[in-house]
Amino acid sequence: MSVTVLLLQLIVILGTARACGWLLRHLGQPAVVGEMAAGLMLGPIVMGALFPQWHAQLFAPNALAGLQALATVGLVLFMFVVGLELRSHQGMRSLLKSAGAVGALSVAVPLALGVAVAPLLYPGLVPAGVGFWPFAGFMAAALSITAFPVMARILKDRGQTHTAFGQLAMGAAAVADVFAWILLAVVVAWAGSHQGLAGLVKTAGGVLAMLALLYWVVRPGFGWLLRRHAPDGDPSASVMALLMLGLLGTALFSEWVGLHSVFGAFLFGAILPRDERLLDSLVQRIEPMSIAVLMPLFFALAGLGTTADAFVSGSLVLGLLVVVVAAAGKIVGGAAGARLSGYGWRDSLATGALMNARGLMGLIVMKIGLDAGLIGPRLFTMLLVMA
Repeated sequence: MSVTVLLLQLIVILGTARACGWLLRHLGQPAVVGEMAAGLMLGPIVMGALFPQWHAQLFAPNALAGLQALATVGLVLFMFVVGLELRSHQGMRSLLKSAGAVGALSVAVPLALGVAVAPLLYPGLVPAGVGFWPFAGFMAAALSITAFPVMARILKDRGQTHTAFGQLAMGAAAVADVFAWILLAVVVAWAGSHQGLAGLVKTAGGVLAMLALLYWVVRPGFGWLLRRHAPDGDPSASVMALLMLGLLGTALFSEWVGLHSVFGAFLFGAILPRDERLLDSLVQRIEPMSIAVLMPLFFALAGLGTTADAFVSGSLVLGLLVVVVAAAGKIVGGAAGARLSGYGWRDSLATGALMNARGLMGLIVMKIGLDAGLIGPRLFTMLLVMA
């Protein structure tokens, strides 16, 4: 692939993402929704249908290696920030009991519904060679995820971060995401192991070794480094380089043990010291590049994985079923958890609605499933529309 093609791809993707993000923001929606829509527009459903020849030349399969590499880096950086922000959330401790009830039910109900609809989706939408239970587990995880960063941003924009249901929802989202990511990690390891139970046990051992290394070696090591060389929470260029080496090394280790690199990136962010100054400094340095420049590439690659076949006859019905089941599971589960914790119906339903935040986190889960071969383009398109 020539540098000229890569630069042209970047110009088209970033320009479309900015335009769609601005339009959606002007209409009162988060810019990230517009950027996700831009990825869909750049795929075969819109751009491929309107300009088939130009689309085939610009986004030829053998010309996507550069985009995939940059998108992976952006995804790793983004998940690192997500781990930092989740670790820094203070409201969960004081609301642990209520947040635990909401989080558990907002995972349990979609999880059960995901397994329930799996038999309807499995026969015609799953790639050959994928077992039913790995697929059912993936559907359960995909419908259970809540986008903690998206929810936090919605509440912040509306000035409701410190309301009762706002704090409850953020705490519950943290709990729900822990459950959902663990489930997804198990499913990916299960599907990625071609050695049966022995392979799964081997992968599980590698994950346990990674967790032990992070907790007993990496965490105290970087804690000492930051206390000594960044006591004000503002790392120097040398310390930032070491942080990036730690991040990339953990992401690589995660790949080695049979998981996706996003799990390692997320865990590395989560084990760093809980320091608001450090969080603010890292977010200011990393987030603009990862979100404004690199993540639109991820959206574009996701859009290239879609297909118009998801919008014909029976597939359209199944797609609507996925959307209804996903929304109902989160609203019912989240509202029931809040109601059982003593909240009124208004705050309970608001909490259930907030637990429906999917956005980028949902797309990441779906892309992991697509890359792991658990789902095909048609079901991926349905899930993208759901998100």
